[in-house]
Amino acid sequence: MTSIEHAAALLEEQAPPAENAGERASWWQVAPMVAVLTLFFGLPMLVVLVVSFFDFDRSDIIPAFILDNYVELFTREVTLRLYASSLKFALIVWAITLLIGFNIAYFLVFHVRGLLVQIGLFLLCTVPFLTSNIIRMISWIPFLGRNGIFNQALQGAGITNAPLEFLLFSDFAVVVAYVHLFTLFMVVPIFNAMARIDKSLLEASRDAGAGRVRTVFEVVLPLSRTGIALGSIFVITLVMGDSFVVRTMSGGQSASVVSALQNEVAALQYPPAAASAVIMVIIVTLMVAGILRLVDVRKELAR
Repeated sequence: MTSIEHAAALLEEQAPPAENAGERASWWQVAPMVAVLTLFFGLPMLVVLVVSFFDFDRSDIIPAFILDNYVELFTREVTLRLYASSLKFALIVWAITLLIGFNIAYFLVFHVRGLLVQIGLFLLCTVPFLTSNIIRMISWIPFLGRNGIFNQALQGAGITNAPLEFLLFSDFAVVVAYVHLFTLFMVVPIFNAMARIDKSLLEASRDAGAGRVRTVFEVVLPLSRTGIALGSIFVITLVMGDSFVVRTMSGGQSASVVSALQNEVAALQYPPAAASAVIMVIIVTLMVAGILRLVDVRKELAR
């Protein structure tokens, strides 16, 4: 072996494997995002966690390590009802938006043939959501009110003799507003997932003797699970983190954990508010983790 060949062999032995180099490059690519998330999410959450163990009085917080805030959180019946109310709204809205979003996406992908018509109808669903959420939510008040458009139409048609009281300032109004505001967040991911399905699979299913319902449940639904998972994450997190819709559309008759948290912050009760925030983050994280446990979104998108 010549000296040149010997030197080349030494360089090959000392050179890092290509896989290690690629792995380091990947870490450098995600490093800026990790730094941003650590600075703007990790550190604030750490501060909230620390404050949740502090004591407080009427005007100030007292650095300490006590569990009273969490004990009171889990032992007060009012607080447990607030968590139950938030979870109830999240599950109801999730079920309704999933039903509506899946059917809209299915219609756009498999029943609308022309690409331009498909895009046009999709934009038609999207354009109303470019307006303010507050404006779209408040627009339900004159529609569902006691003397609103819907009640007047029912009485004018002779369907009812008196206005329906449950339409506004009730849990029903809260659910209607949530569904109106967040359905698009379910439609878009499911639409994207369905658009990737090979249409020949549906033809093969029909040729094998499967009906439309069986094809939907055994072909379309499993292949759309990535979009369903992402849409579910969007809807659940948005509902769990909202307070304005509940407070406005229920007329103060319903409440959520976030609205109670805002009241505690307004009353300068920061440690109890921090404890509520920590528990809420844990609950939402567990719900999202449960969804991701059922559907490996990263693996599905990599296909």
